[in-house]
Amino acid sequence: MNKLFLPLAMLSLMLVGCAGNDGFEDLDRFMKKTDAEPRGLIDALPEVQVYRAFTYSAANRRSPFLPPEDVVVNEVKIQADQSNVKPDFDRVPEVLESFSIGQLVMVGTLQRNAHDVLWALISDDGGSVHMTKVGQYIGKNHGRIVGIGTGRLDIIEIVPNGYGGWLERPRTIALDDE
Repeated sequence: MNKLFLPLAMLSLMLVGCAGNDGFEDLDRFMKKTDAEPRGLIDALPEVQVYRAFTYSAANRRSPFLPPEDVVVNEVKIQADQSNVKPDFDRVPEVLESFSIGQLVMVGTLQRNAHDVLWALISDDGGSVHMTKVGQYIGKNHGRIVGIGTGRLDIIEIVPNGYGGWLERPRTIALDDE
């Protein structure tokens, strides 16, 4: 019995030693201080938005989950060439006809005196500057210069109309402010 008594006594002393309140004074002070402070306010709950029902308004249309139906298109006969507009394929192309209109920028105008011809200065995407006047051709769509102002260049292009014919389309190149 002596052999069993000694370990039990040692265990009891160790448990009593651990039961002390040593080392927790700072924690006890913090808890008391926190309990003494006023409590914070809790924010109100956000307002719940009312559910609005969705009304499906495309019930009379074709369901997107069904295969499309075959549509019969009535062909409209359009004359291939309703006008006399045609580009002149026999003339020699000019230098500025090798560039599209988007690659050309008007950088200025030039005129010796009030009675002289007004020239437009056009810069291509390669950095070269070309002098043009009314009547010359410009752009890949058979564009002809019809007017030069101090801040703009008016062009009439001849483009395909999609039915085998041609139509005239006005274009403008504005003076580049840079």
